[in-house]
Amino acid sequence: MSSDPFALLLAPFDYQFMTRGILVGTLIGAVCGWLSCYVVLKGWSLLGDALSHAVVPGIAIAYTLGLPFAPAAFISALMAVGGIGLIKGQSALKSDAAIGVVFSAFLALGLVLISLNPGGVQLTTILFGNLLGIGDSETIQLIIISLVCIVALSLRWKDLMLYCFDEGHARVMGLNTVWLNVLLLSMLSLMTVGALQAVGALLVVAMLITPGACAWLLTDRFGHMLWLAPLIGAACAFTGSWSSYFMDSSVGGTIVLLQTLCFLVILVLAPRHGLLAQRRRSASAGADEEAS
Repeated sequence: MSSDPFALLLAPFDYQFMTRGILVGTLIGAVCGWLSCYVVLKGWSLLGDALSHAVVPGIAIAYTLGLPFAPAAFISALMAVGGIGLIKGQSALKSDAAIGVVFSAFLALGLVLISLNPGGVQLTTILFGNLLGIGDSETIQLIIISLVCIVALSLRWKDLMLYCFDEGHARVMGLNTVWLNVLLLSMLSLMTVGALQAVGALLVVAMLITPGACAWLLTDRFGHMLWLAPLIGAACAFTGSWSSYFMDSSVGGTIVLLQTLCFLVILVLAPRHGLLAQRRRSASAGADEEAS
């Protein structure tokens, strides 16, 4: 082993599969972080979790037929969204119940399809991801998915912000809220497919929620969230992928643990919304009451 500390730190980049996994993972982490701002603002955390399970049947069918997994998984996610909307519209069930029924059914269907063709795709790959095992075709798919979402968010970020903050006000302002809803759901479905390859179906919701939650605690301005969340997502994805080489650990698990650690630190130390800041304000308010 080299005694040069810089050579040791750069050791993961001596391998093509590590370099590709780290760079692609960083890109996915950044885009998921950007999208997570809207998911957190809209309150769609449970929907993100549902989509991470809903793509499983599409992936199983794609691998069985030898098709690209991204389009099939995307279609599967859109079908789940349509099913949730149909149940909500045609019954008295609340949205959380409709989401729970649909994503459980889609996950069960995916597990049945995988069991019928166990040689098609490994269940562990779907559940836990395989970022370091992606090939050239999957890399191209993930880059295309990320670029599509980057372009869409760049063009409509203000409209989406208004829609997520107050849908009624957005409608009064003349925005097509139905189109914005479809656009946001489509991007959420696309990035669910992308993040699935990185961290798997069990952890994908973390990449779509945690960076936005961290940014929410750090600032009251949505414009600041839009660069804080991608920075946190990218940094955790890069560091997690890189450090997994030395730890010989799960890449997806390491990435999500780093994101969780960032969230816990920010939860305690955030200058305005952190626990310590709230305690200081409470102590100050108590002192003022005693003085008066």
